[in-house]
Amino acid sequence: MREHEAREKKPNIVFLIADDHRFDGIGAYGNQVVQTPVLDSLAAEGVRFTSIYTMGGQTAALCVPSRACLLTGTNVFHAMVTEKEVKLGETENPQLWAINPSLPTWPEVYRREGYRTFGIGKWHNGKESFAKSFSDGASIFFGGMGEHIGLPIHAYDPAGIYHADQAKPSDKFSTELFAESAIDFIQQYKEEEPFALYVAFTAPHDPRTPPQAYLDRYSNEHIPLPDNFMPEHPFDNGELYVRDEQLASFPRKPEEIRQHLAEYYSMITHMDEQIGRIMQALEESGQREQTIVVYTADHGIALGQHGLMGKQNVYEHSIHIPLIMQGPGLPQGVEARGLGCQMDIFPTLFELTGTLLPQTVEGKSMVGMISGEATGSRKNVFSAYKNVQRMVSDGRWKLIRYFRSGEAGTNRAQLFDLYNDPGETCDLAEDPAKLEQLQRMEQELLAWQQSIKDPILHEMRKKG
Repeated sequence: MREHEAREKKPNIVFLIADDHRFDGIGAYGNQVVQTPVLDSLAAEGVRFTSIYTMGGQTAALCVPSRACLLTGTNVFHAMVTEKEVKLGETENPQLWAINPSLPTWPEVYRREGYRTFGIGKWHNGKESFAKSFSDGASIFFGGMGEHIGLPIHAYDPAGIYHADQAKPSDKFSTELFAESAIDFIQQYKEEEPFALYVAFTAPHDPRTPPQAYLDRYSNEHIPLPDNFMPEHPFDNGELYVRDEQLASFPRKPEEIRQHLAEYYSMITHMDEQIGRIMQALEESGQREQTIVVYTADHGIALGQHGLMGKQNVYEHSIHIPLIMQGPGLPQGVEARGLGCQMDIFPTLFELTGTLLPQTVEGKSMVGMISGEATGSRKNVFSAYKNVQRMVSDGRWKLIRYFRSGEAGTNRAQLFDLYNDPGETCDLAEDPAKLEQLQRMEQELLAWQQSIKDPILHEMRKKG
């Protein structure tokens, strides 16, 4: 009987999500500078997805909409607000900061299905959705960013209220605090039902202040500049002076960008080691073979590429994210090359765990992609940033459309061949030989905008 129960028990889930970790910031993704042995090992023992994208959002704090898409499995314009609630003239509509209450999150559904759901770390999508999602938790940070020591941390509140004055400043570095809370949970877990452990790091988001021992591993003079480094962006993209862009001087200086990259890699290496401690706890507890481990990020970041510093754009460095899955039901050492997006993670997990998918989910399971089936991949992926940028890519051809009017504004397109120009430095939009590709991608983008009721179309119709 016990053997039968063990075979029938659903796998545990350890879901690890980083903040600002772009797809090429891991050794397994080809970065020869950053030191990420734990994540490299996870990729070698599991599945590394090469082409997963975030869908952007209507706010400069892109972690909010991207996490909402990931948690609800829906598109960016549905995951948080309705069309009527979006006012394009507002830079930070308060309604853009909470998950659409009509949509269940994947931890919430697992909780209903009998999983013990445990939330740790950053939650930037409203206290109500956290309370619905998790039956327990520890070291909870409600917010977007802060100093890595001294973050206002909440204990789990069964009532789900989380009064601000009950938060206590942390005395440990955030990455270590969250990892240790995860380790404590794993070591103490003795229950029969499976668990879903959600650990959201605030690294490698700025302020990038890693422990000195990790910063000492990276020498500025040995940090190469990205191939698409530029002193400044070649035109007004509609968001050149948001907070993130002011974290380095104008124009960008090579030595300053190298310093930013050294700090960024140091934060990632520190986080990688803490993830290793979580994996060790799983191993020692005897839970590793029964646990699906997921590693991903909310979005990427520029750090000197295209003359930009932040993630408020739709270039590859900002919307292309890592995704690694390892555990029961997953093959080892597989590279899944098809196109996917964040909202596809929800249905993929549910198929892997044999859990009934809610009808609200728009995402597409990528299990077929893992096994090499063409049906597992998307034809196109799309992304949006506020009312100024839209993107469509079929994996090779990528169109970025800028919607910015006025004397100082921009209304233009960029077309890139990602096979031959992965750094997006050669704009082909004005090349007559590429007119067919340009028009095809424009049609694909418009069809998507119409299908998801992109509010920018309504704004454009009003303006005539």
